[in-house]
Amino acid sequence: MVDGARQKVAVAWSSGKDSAWLLSELMRDERYEVAAIMTTVREDDGSIGIHGTSREVLYAQVAAIGLPLYEVNLPWPCPNEDYEQRMRECAYLLLGNDITALAFGDLHLADIREYREKLFAETGLDLLFPLWQRDTGELAQEMIAGGLQAVVCCVQHDRLPAELLGRRFDAELLSALPEDVDHCGESGEFHTIVTACPAMSVELELERCEMHADDQHSWLDFSEVE
Repeated sequence: MVDGARQKVAVAWSSGKDSAWLLSELMRDERYEVAAIMTTVREDDGSIGIHGTSREVLYAQVAAIGLPLYEVNLPWPCPNEDYEQRMRECAYLLLGNDITALAFGDLHLADIREYREKLFAETGLDLLFPLWQRDTGELAQEMIAGGLQAVVCCVQHDRLPAELLGRRFDAELLSALPEDVDHCGESGEFHTIVTACPAMSVELELERCEMHADDQHSWLDFSEVE
């Protein structure tokens, strides 16, 4: 990076509130030029991991953001060695396009951060964690006050009822969460799909589709309203 120049950074995109708020904050930070977003998608159906976000909704989000998208296609289920190889390949692709940093929206899970740092250590790509150690209750309220809009798309059975699927991520939802559930769902209690945030030029309109579940989670699929 040339002295005085802004560092080019890609944002790891989950389609949810934390990555959207991370993106919005970085776009306001004069130290960085947000040059791309990066996400992992399943090879079988094109959806985003645990969120279950469809490729259709992902592409609508990307269009509203207006940045290039780097997709890392993963087999499902994905062996760890395949995941690591493909993530490193993406890192070298980013570096080849003068993007020297990758930002994650991790908040408090030290083992996840350490894993990411170890995974990318050999690539030379800088890792950024701008939301790290933020108070999640305050952060959730900051997101809502700052214009972020999202819907709950996934819940963990043993922490939250499936009736919360499709609920807006707002003050009413936060007040309805049990005391032992993190307001940002940092331990995986719930996940969201973002429909609006300061980094997006338009608000997405989504409609509910199929609901499905496994032994641990329930999901609600969404599609974009034409």
